[in-house]
Amino acid sequence: MLAQAAAFLGVSALVIVTPGQDTALTIRNTLVGGRRGGLQTAVGVAFGQALWALAASLGVTALLRASEPAFLALRLLGAAYLLYLGFSALRSAFRREPPPTAPPGRPGPRSPLWQGLLSNLGNPKMAVFFTSLLPQFAGSFPGLLALGLVFCTMTLVWLTAYSIAVAKAGDLLRRSRIRRAIEAVTGAVLVALGLRLATER
Repeated sequence: MLAQAAAFLGVSALVIVTPGQDTALTIRNTLVGGRRGGLQTAVGVAFGQALWALAASLGVTALLRASEPAFLALRLLGAAYLLYLGFSALRSAFRREPPPTAPPGRPGPRSPLWQGLLSNLGNPKMAVFFTSLLPQFAGSFPGLLALGLVFCTMTLVWLTAYSIAVAKAGDLLRRSRIRRAIEAVTGAVLVALGLRLATER
């Protein structure tokens, strides 16, 4: 039992610390909105994963994977959203005025929370990951959901630490030239991830 738990935690940690669209989005939103923007992004990502975990535990994700049109639609929607975020970051990097943010206290589609949530829900790799990994370590609904929530918590801790580290270096990183350069890089990464997702087989 302990060996199984250690194996799950090890695999999860390896997946979580591997840089991807969630990491890029968290860095970008921390640079734009400070620590709060990064933390909101992390919460959105973790909440999206929690929904994936619930869907996988109920067997919904397996049905989604079995339906090629539905899975393709999810993949294309996810790719389109990544491209939107990437081009938005690139546009922000090459203009002079600060990027627009959602009004305080009113999380809208452009808020970091929603960006993290929609980015994660639009990532079909999460469906593949949860339906492939979780059943190897649990066989019941409570067990599958519990492991999924552990994974979400680990992700939240990791992305929160990332956003805090970036925010602490904020005075340096938010200098105009450096911020624009980092935003251009993260925008390019998001665009590349979107294109890769759209063209995957």
